[in-house]
Amino acid sequence: MRIQGSNPAAGVGPLGGATSEPTAPATPAAPAEALASATLRPAQQELAELPEIDAAKVARLREALANGEISFDADRLASLIQRFHGGRS
Repeated sequence: MRIQGSNPAAGVGPLGGATSEPTAPATPAAPAEALASATLRPAQQELAELPEIDAAKVARLREALANGEISFDADRLASLIQRFHGGRS
């Protein structure tokens, strides 16, 4: 069974490669969807212009760690990563 829709990931295989199946053409947006799109477009454009990493914030965090203003618990981080990725303990 193949589900078709307007999902941008349609036609992408499990490892990100394209599948051999063609995707269905996009259907025209309904008036409500067009309005939402027009309303969100400026926010989406602004978000796209932001850097992926906030270098100034990273620098402030590094400085705070170096000055002992915030603490870092490597064991807690490791535990959270394990729990998040399925290594329930």
